[in-house]
Amino acid sequence: MPDSLSESPVSNAADWTVSELSGALKRTVEDSFGHVRVRGEISGYRGPHSSGHAYFSLKDQNARLDAVVWKGNFGRLRLKPEEGLEVVAIGRITTFPGKSSYQIVIEQLEFAGAGAIMAMLEERKNRLAAEGLFAPERKRRPPFLPRVIGVVTSPTGAVIRDILHRLNDRFPRHVLVWPVRVQGDTCGAEVSMAIRGFNALAPGGPIPRPDVLIVARGGGSLEDLLGFSEESVVRAAAESAIPLISAVGHETDVTLIDFAADVRAPTPTAAAEMAVPVRADLLAEVAGLHARLRACFARGLDRRRTDLRALARLLPSADAVLAVPRQRLDLAGQRLPRALKANAGAHRLGLTRVEGRLTPQLLAGALARRRERAGDLAARLPRGLTANTARHRLRLTRDESRLRLIAQALRDRRERGRDRLDALHVRLQRCRRQQAAERAGRLDAVAKLLTALSYKGVLARGYALVRDASGAPVHAAAGIGAGDALEIEFRDGRVAVTATGAGPEAPPSPARPGRKPAKTRPAPLPEPPRQPTLFDS
Repeated sequence: MPDSLSESPVSNAADWTVSELSGALKRTVEDSFGHVRVRGEISGYRGPHSSGHAYFSLKDQNARLDAVVWKGNFGRLRLKPEEGLEVVAIGRITTFPGKSSYQIVIEQLEFAGAGAIMAMLEERKNRLAAEGLFAPERKRRPPFLPRVIGVVTSPTGAVIRDILHRLNDRFPRHVLVWPVRVQGDTCGAEVSMAIRGFNALAPGGPIPRPDVLIVARGGGSLEDLLGFSEESVVRAAAESAIPLISAVGHETDVTLIDFAADVRAPTPTAAAEMAVPVRADLLAEVAGLHARLRACFARGLDRRRTDLRALARLLPSADAVLAVPRQRLDLAGQRLPRALKANAGAHRLGLTRVEGRLTPQLLAGALARRRERAGDLAARLPRGLTANTARHRLRLTRDESRLRLIAQALRDRRERGRDRLDALHVRLQRCRRQQAAERAGRLDAVAKLLTALSYKGVLARGYALVRDASGAPVHAAAGIGAGDALEIEFRDGRVAVTATGAGPEAPPSPARPGRKPAKTRPAPLPEPPRQPTLFDS
């Protein structure tokens, strides 16, 4: 009996190589399923690979499916993958022989309903709030009366018109509009670029830097407003050095830019009202404050006048104040003659004592000492004059050098001024010639337009103009009677004629039963000057 362990079983099945079997499975899977829509939660997403491809998984409660997005298709995805986001993936099922696994090659991603969008927004909101982007201490109050207002919105929608209309009604200000798309794939990138672009403007530059920004959009669905909840928009709003007002959607619409902005407005019109005060109210308040100031000043004067009168009544009379000084003066006047005599006697006694000590020898010695001192001063005088003259000569030399330098600087400055004046003169002449040429061109264009619109050109092509006896143009034969005087104007002159027969009677229209004399309309009132906008052509 042969050993059963040493013998292999006999089979008629063909041998497959691993590559052949993998290729057959790949073709079977792709032919059986083709394009599919798979709903699941994104798991294991870490961003695009260094090669540009993205690898992650789709999972539900019971299963897991590998997914891949190729580099060429990743940039075209309207919805970018995010960890934990519930999506509907559209693509084709295939296999990967290198791991003996099957996977979906995603071509398009969609939200799995509004619940998935809300979950994604809630996760993004919590993550950005943890970074402190929504902290109340980061928010600032917009200026009370901004000089320049920057608006980030679509230039073709009704939002910008509502904002401009409200600003003109309340307090006209200079408005800069940064046009962006407010819906679609590029909405978030354009809005964040607009916010950073306004912040990059230099104060005092050729384009004025706004004092406050308004990011505005009309109402829409949750998907339409997703561009204003992108992370780049929220970070740009939080980093803005210019106070920012968010006015996206209606009052019930909430986007993430509302939490990062300094102020949230329920509507774009409300944002315009928050940006500027009412000019009439300010004028009324200033007038009221001025009236209160005048009233307060008048009341203060009256109160001080009353206080002064009350204090004046408490002061003593002039006689009472001067009574004691007058009595003291009378007593001093009585003692003055005796005091003068005593003072003269004391001085006479002092002079008598000094007279005994004054002798000619004493005066001669003092005179000799004064004469000797005068001789010493006379001997020192020439040396002093020489030294003083040398010091003044040195000072004059230094002053002369400085004056020469100043004179040279003034001459150079005068030459530079003359050169600059010549250059300005040349520029002035060139500007005058250019302005004259531009005005001549505009005048030629207006003359050509006048010639093109004049009825004389129609007459030159062979037509004629018929007028009635009053000189009014006649537009139809109806209403012309026999014997009516008419005037026909040709290209080269006018001819008076008489109608020989009546024209056909045209039935009066319901709106105009008969010809009536044209009413003279009042001249329209001149419109007040307004700020030009990008809608003015």
